[in-house]
Amino acid sequence: MRMRFLCLPALLCTAVLLAGCAGVKVGSISPAEYLAQRRGDVLTTGELSTSAQEVLRVIGSDADLCRKDGQACRNALAESSGLSDEQRLSALSEVWLQVALAADKGGTAAQSDSSATTAIEAWLETARHAYAYLFYTARKPRDRAFEDRQTQVRDYYNYAVQQAITGLFKTYRRTGSPSDPTPEVPQVGDWRIETDVSALRLPTSAPLPDELIPAASLTFSGLRNTYRRDGFGAELVAANAKRTDDEATPGPADDKRPPRPPYREMPFPAVTALLLFDGANLDEILRTHTLRIAAYDPYRTANVQLAGQEVPLAANFTSGYGLWLARSDFALQALRSLFGGRDGLTQPRIYLMQPYDPNRRTVIMLHGLASSPEAWINVANEVLGDETLRRRYQIWQVYYPTNAPLPINNFAIREAVTQTLAHFDPTGKAEASNNITLIGHSMGGVLSRLMVSSSEDKLWEALLASYPMQGAQQQRMEEKLAPYLRFEPLPQVSDAIFIASPHRGTDFANNRVSRWVANLITLPVAMLGQLSDISRELIRIAPSTQGQEPLRIPNSIDNLSDRDPFVRLSSGLPMNPRVRFHSIIGNDTPGVAQALSSDGIVPYASSHLDGAASELVIPSAHSVQENPLAILEIRRILREQLRSQPPR
Repeated sequence: MRMRFLCLPALLCTAVLLAGCAGVKVGSISPAEYLAQRRGDVLTTGELSTSAQEVLRVIGSDADLCRKDGQACRNALAESSGLSDEQRLSALSEVWLQVALAADKGGTAAQSDSSATTAIEAWLETARHAYAYLFYTARKPRDRAFEDRQTQVRDYYNYAVQQAITGLFKTYRRTGSPSDPTPEVPQVGDWRIETDVSALRLPTSAPLPDELIPAASLTFSGLRNTYRRDGFGAELVAANAKRTDDEATPGPADDKRPPRPPYREMPFPAVTALLLFDGANLDEILRTHTLRIAAYDPYRTANVQLAGQEVPLAANFTSGYGLWLARSDFALQALRSLFGGRDGLTQPRIYLMQPYDPNRRTVIMLHGLASSPEAWINVANEVLGDETLRRRYQIWQVYYPTNAPLPINNFAIREAVTQTLAHFDPTGKAEASNNITLIGHSMGGVLSRLMVSSSEDKLWEALLASYPMQGAQQQRMEEKLAPYLRFEPLPQVSDAIFIASPHRGTDFANNRVSRWVANLITLPVAMLGQLSDISRELIRIAPSTQGQEPLRIPNSIDNLSDRDPFVRLSSGLPMNPRVRFHSIIGNDTPGVAQALSSDGIVPYASSHLDGAASELVIPSAHSVQENPLAILEIRRILREQLRSQPPR
């Protein structure tokens, strides 16, 4: 009996040894760990995803073995009969992605052509297998719409396309000729690469960009939001190294070149690119060494046909705009313009925020004194970030010399707008040339009002009252002054939004600091010559008497004074009755009755206009256009305009 008890422990130990330890153990994980397991992959963590590791274990491998002998691992994945097409292709895409990342990481700024080619080939294989998974397996993308794995593989494709195309472009820039009118894609291994840019709209006569910058690599301070559209393709910015303000530098005095046109198309356009592999079925896609780079304007193309399926095209609508502002140096140039610096602006320019589209309505923005397109940083971005508005509107920004008197800027901006419309739409029948909306802040609002007003004979008669003329002298002066004193509403404009606009001037322009700044303002030499000739003639007509201030050419600050004759007269000019107008006004004087309030610079009494379709007063200082409530109001007005278009 005792022997039986002595043998029992030995029997139990033998049983345990034969059976081994418990086959399954259970534990728990946190929500963060759960998400990391489900969504972590080689792009986000540097390690292969759980899905890829599962597939490797099925074929008797693992991440370490695959890293040590990559070629054997990839061959095993490609040849194993125990995997579905989706498992095989998604795992191969991620494994190739790991190879490409390692090749890029090992490179330097002086990366050799051979190592650059190795990396690009790995990116192409990543994109090829992701493309095959997405479009050439039994299930379609819509069937996997809620699966994390499809989202991961889509990201592999997009990132690989981004890296392959930018890598090819860098190689071309390093080895090709920038002046070549028909550049060829650099040779990469056995690949035959074609390009299709028929759906891309770059600025007219623009050279090849100096850079193709991944939009995802850019971050911005000063912009509240980055607006994108999820989908397929690499989001890029085509950038030119030339600074925006280089164009402001005047040429030599004897420069006989024709003047530059007043319009500038977006110098940093958004581009979305795809890699399309040649083949009609899975086997052909996996064997081919022919592919096509297809580039699109994401403003015009929202969906593309891939393998017989319509899929959304990825897009980034903010990065090109942000890069333009960051590289423009507008703030410094605006000050140079105000004080008559050599490199300051002398004529208005109109910047198109996207390639011209005849089928989109046009919004024209005019900044205020000593400012620039930077005044609209978030306004333009938020408007273009609204899907409904982005599909129906395009934004033009007027950049003008704010040292010039209001009558001169009114004439010059009108001319610039008219020339720009005539260039892009000679017939004047496109949607872009009709029902235009003007949005002006501060002095830009005063100019916007002038552009939708009729001078009738009021300004000219006021001049005659002070400077009596007749005969040939009157005819000569009328010819010289007619562009500035006689004008009619721009017929293409149907709507206007006035923001913190001193329509009746402001007493702020009369204080000591403002007068000191006004005395520092210098007008461009060409403008001074033209105006000095007019002022000398007026002095001969009515010379100043002793003790009376001699006639001087007013500048922009003079014109914004509530005592200025021009602003007082122009505030009463009749506006085109067809134009619907709205007012957005800041109030930085809490506790004061609205009629007596002010934004710190412009009083409510000067900003308010009777007959407005709407008026919104916002607790804000003078830069009210950047207030989120003001931007929401602008978006509301633009949406409302789409619902009730006036007749042309």
